[in-house]
Amino acid sequence: YLGGGSVSEEDYKVLEKEVTSAIVKKKQKFERLVVTKEEAMKMFQYNPFKMEILRTKVADNTRTTVYRCGDLIDLCRGPHVRHTGMIKSFSCTNHSATQWLAKDGNDQLQRVYGVSFPDKKMMTIWKENREKAKARDHRVIGVKQGLFMFHELSPGSCFFLPPGARIYNKLIEFIKEEYWKRGYDEVVTPNVFNLDLWRKSGHYQHYKDGMFIFDVEGQEWGMKPMNCPGHCLIFGSTTRSWRDLPMRFADFGVLHRNELSGALTGLTRVRRFQQDDAHIYCRQDQIEEEVLGALEFMKYVYDIFGMSYKLELSTRPAKALGEIDVWNKAEAALASAMDKFAGKGNWRENPGDGAFYGPKIDIKVSDSMDRIHQCATIQLDFQLPIRFDLKYKSNVSVKEGEVKKERGTNDAKEGFERPVMVHRAMLGSVERMFAVLTEHYGGKWPLWLSPRQVMLVPVHSDQFEYGESIRAQLHDLKFFAECDTSKSTFQKKVRNAQVDQWNYQLVIGKAEMTNGTVNIRTRANEQKGEMKVEEFLAMLQRERDEHK
Repeated sequence: YLGGGSVSEEDYKVLEKEVTSAIVKKKQKFERLVVTKEEAMKMFQYNPFKMEILRTKVADNTRTTVYRCGDLIDLCRGPHVRHTGMIKSFSCTNHSATQWLAKDGNDQLQRVYGVSFPDKKMMTIWKENREKAKARDHRVIGVKQGLFMFHELSPGSCFFLPPGARIYNKLIEFIKEEYWKRGYDEVVTPNVFNLDLWRKSGHYQHYKDGMFIFDVEGQEWGMKPMNCPGHCLIFGSTTRSWRDLPMRFADFGVLHRNELSGALTGLTRVRRFQQDDAHIYCRQDQIEEEVLGALEFMKYVYDIFGMSYKLELSTRPAKALGEIDVWNKAEAALASAMDKFAGKGNWRENPGDGAFYGPKIDIKVSDSMDRIHQCATIQLDFQLPIRFDLKYKSNVSVKEGEVKKERGTNDAKEGFERPVMVHRAMLGSVERMFAVLTEHYGGKWPLWLSPRQVMLVPVHSDQFEYGESIRAQLHDLKFFAECDTSKSTFQKKVRNAQVDQWNYQLVIGKAEMTNGTVNIRTRANEQKGEMKVEEFLAMLQRERDEHK
């Protein structure tokens, strides 16, 4: 808090010098201290912001942690490195202004961001990737390639222009094709619900402030921020049998979340979006198989994108709901699936980091600049089936008056059992994945995903008709193709096609028209030479089918 002051880039060198010449050289230790709430409030009584955190975030008669490093004592959960001498390279990266608690009218605070590494070479690589990321910013490429736009009359809701809509729809089509192969059933659910649905699901307490809510005939309704409660209504709409499971409901329904205007950032933080959302309802003995199937689905998707990934298993937290035995069996099933998928020792465990309603697998993918993104997710849920009283007829055998349970657990009525619900997504938000892939590819889209696949470049107007006939053939095969019949020079046409990132430029002259061929150039200006039109079309279809 600087009152009326602010931070500027001129302050960076002063801050960096203070860190590197004073703090780092002293090898100041990070010391963790556990204090009571009362002790902390006395310690930070001079700071109204920390007092507010303590009043609202720390329960009475409990303890919290502070860290001491040199002269600094601050609230922090930690952990930290042992001492500041382990920092070999430090740099201030950027700064911003924000209002306390992100609320209008509150005091303005200044944020300064920095990064440190234990090795100077690592800092050099990080800075190189950062400059590359600036050039690949999806907001810049999106404008340059005419992919999407935003408007002040609907902030946080993207307008996908024709080329961008091609990519967006192709991503959805790609996942839908896999749904067909992998036994998913698509459903379509409403966009608006009575808020009683969210009260029943338990989301009301956590998501009400992030929802668009309005009055309908004296009752509160809202735009859905997620699909799972609607899918529970579908499952619970009729009697289910153990033979019906697993059931896999997939939904590309439009979702809305009322993000603060100051938090909106390109396609990575929006108010209107779609997810490749699916929920699997299965028996306990099917968990491992379903999770393994989801992991294999994820691998298929990210191998095609050319992105690597790491897996983490987040287990039962202290405030978990449900029976410990159920948690233990579920975690064992997840661990077994991960062992089969990745091999023992090729994933890590995050003890106590699961959600209160079930363990989860965190999938962290790395792009071409080694940045980590969390897009795909696999999450078990024991609580929504209870809240919605979901059940299926169990497979029971009656012998000498005893009912023997052969599958699952039974907290429903006798003869029925609760399904386990698996939340899973491969892309996550399609908008966010669009941004990630734009930067991952640097705007150089692979053919199968490209909004500009083939540009025909006639050398002379005499070849316009021939060029248009080939364009029509490409169009019939559902390729995005154009024929440049403008008055630009031949060299200008080729250059424009390269700048606009057309995957292939087909040069057509007198010889090509006579021979029924095209002369092929790639986006990288690689000249592949002459080829029969039929052969080129066959090659193009193979590339698209192989997701190249």
